Amino acid sequence: MRKQFLFIFLALVVAFTSQAQTRTTRIGYIDMEYILENVSDYKEAKAQLELKAQKWKQEIETKKLEINKLKENLKAEKALLTKELIDERESEIKFQEDEMMDYQQKQFGADGNLIRHKAALAKPIQDQVFTAVQDIAEAKNYDFVFDKSSDLTMLFSNKRFDISDQVIRVLNRTDKREQLNKKQLKEQEVKESRENAIDENPEMAERQKVLDERKAAREKLIEDRRLEQEAKKKEYEDRRKAILAEREAKKNGTVSEPAKTEETKTDATAKPSSTTTEPAATTTAPTNTATDAAAAKAEERQKIYEQRKKELEERKKKILEEREAAKKAKEAETQKTNTTNN
Repeated sequence: MRKQFLFIFLALVVAFTSQAQTRTTRIGYIDMEYILENVSDYKEAKAQLELKAQKWKQEIETKKLEINKLKENLKAEKALLTKELIDERESEIKFQEDEMMDYQQKQFGADGNLIRHKAALAKPIQDQVFTAVQDIAEAKNYDFVFDKSSDLTMLFSNKRFDISDQVIRVLNRTDKREQLNKKQLKEQEVKESRENAIDENPEMAERQKVLDERKAAREKLIEDRRLEQEAKKKEYEDRRKAILAEREAKKNGTVSEPAKTEETKTDATAKPSSTTTEPAATTTAPTNTATDAAAAKAEERQKIYEQRKKELEERKKKILEEREAAKKAKEAETQKTNTTNN
């Protein structure tokens, strides 16, 4: 089969080579498996089919456990049974094993339910893909469109000839159009025109990719700045609260000090004068504790801020490196294209 496809392909290439002087031959290809995996209807139906296949596997495993249990029971009781009973039980086990194998073949065999369900599931999507490929080929003057996932062996395929994403967009457009109003439909048509123009011009696609990357980098930078400002604001609020807490603690300490002093005066006859300074030292302990906690909290916030600032600098550096690499790759591609043309 592959030899036939290869022979047909070579024959078509030879046939159209004679026309290459007057018109450039356009060749494209698709990846059917990639397209199917990116169509929502197919993915949902495939998930349901996988659940059903999992249920079949569980039924087969349950049947295997039952057969193994029968074998173990026969092995344990074999010495006590007559030959007729042993033959009867062995026949029953053999019958259940054959039944299990038939069920497994029915569900997972070469022509089983799983294969047939997959084919039935993929056929409607494949029909839509073939229609979309024909529309794209007619609109953009493609001479050949091959399926990369078919029996035809493609030893090399340049990504710029891959129209799989275009097919996916056509399929998604059909679904979206049914749910849009007039205004949204016009916006969708403008978007489709822009996408078609990008598909027609690879250089425009490359420029659009660079613009999208710059836009994403700019949005990320804005978001990082916003997060940095929020972190600074939070740090300021935490410091203000720490200062207020420290002032409140000092205020409470000075208020409670006279009471303690008065208490020491009352008990002066019972205690030495040297002990009168102990309450004052005790009252300052909460103030020192609150101050230390506030200072530790402020120091921790400062560390977090420095760490975030360092991460932002690393992100900026990485973005600049990616831009420089993209620029060099584009220049190398342009130089390669110019060399090829020359």
